[in-house]
Amino acid sequence: MNTKKTGYPVKKFDFPTKRYCQTLDLKDDPALIAEYVKRHDKANRWSEITEGIKSVGILEMEIYLIGTRLFMIVETAVDFDWDTAFTRLATLPRQAEWEEYMAIFQVSEPGASSAEKWKLMDRIFNL
Repeated sequence: MNTKKTGYPVKKFDFPTKRYCQTLDLKDDPALIAEYVKRHDKANRWSEITEGIKSVGILEMEIYLIGTRLFMIVETAVDFDWDTAFTRLATLPRQAEWEEYMAIFQVSEPGASSAEKWKLMDRIFNL
């Protein structure tokens, strides 16, 4: 089993990729955070959401949690266009419903899309 202490495997692709990193805060309520985590486990994910994410060109998506802070890594092909993909994602089946469903846990504006809630981060170090 992979854990924060043993590390998480990274998928390899046979073509060049790029990565985006985002952050979002959850409401400071342990019960809400536990429920948010539960709703993201494999047994409770909505298949329409994961299919939609893949259909806009996202190859890999990971979300990490510490305290109330979420950190997301999104991996795509190098020709991926962020704005085009997330504009399309917002129109896919159940996406707006999913965003509203998740909003009860998140520090965000009512009715915000995924692209509006999750804030892209600047890379400040690379080895």
